[in-house]
Amino acid sequence: MRKNVHEVFAIRYATVKRKSSENFLDGDPHESAGNMDYFVWLIRSRDNLVLVDTGFNEEAAAQRGRTFLRCPIDSLPLLNTSRADIKDVILTHLHYDHAGNCDLLPGARFFVQADEMQYATGPHMRHSVLRKAYHVGDIQDMVSAVYDGRVVMLNGSKEIRPGIIVHRVGGHTAGLQIVQVWTDKGWLVLASDATHFYANFQESRPFPIVLHVGEMLDAFEAITELASSPELIIPGHDPMVMDKFDAPSKVTEGVVVRLA
Repeated sequence: MRKNVHEVFAIRYATVKRKSSENFLDGDPHESAGNMDYFVWLIRSRDNLVLVDTGFNEEAAAQRGRTFLRCPIDSLPLLNTSRADIKDVILTHLHYDHAGNCDLLPGARFFVQADEMQYATGPHMRHSVLRKAYHVGDIQDMVSAVYDGRVVMLNGSKEIRPGIIVHRVGGHTAGLQIVQVWTDKGWLVLASDATHFYANFQESRPFPIVLHVGEMLDAFEAITELASSPELIIPGHDPMVMDKFDAPSKVTEGVVVRLA
């Protein structure tokens, strides 16, 4: 199958200050680690337009003490894209910071791992420590989308468009998936929460919100193998992404960077 060459963009929509112990399983609680940023990603080519994750809204930011910078969905016009243009959305997982705002995309279909949907609606959600990073309203929206026929349930790896492949890696959640994208630089990997920060995978130090530590460590290896070079591994929350890559235009500086 012919691979399309894609552009990939990161849109930064929120931020929060963190301690080292909040970013690493073995982190020092007395050590400040700086900020954690929140992103959604847009993949586009002549033939494809895919949004990866949908972020959260201002209300969720206030509830969880995050600094809300902008609505990620309303930021799409910065890339000459409207809500109505978005027909396909890959949800890497269903945590509140990746799967909110789906109600703003009533014409879209969502690609999610079946393991993730089953976990987020299953018996383990009776435990507050396991459901903490999920928002029941987001899950209800996704169940409604299932009943509307707008959710594609995946089981493992799947090429959803020529040159756009998802891979289930688990670890952080039951059905976390990463996105491998063919670009003019080779294979780029949107790692999402397989590695929140560069340091997580580079130093093999897992993030502390983790369902299966072994799977998270395996995911570090997977993203390294799937990317054509280390520079094409994009962490899910690292502020360094905004420094490593350039904005596509003056008006998008500090908001959007072009990854490839």
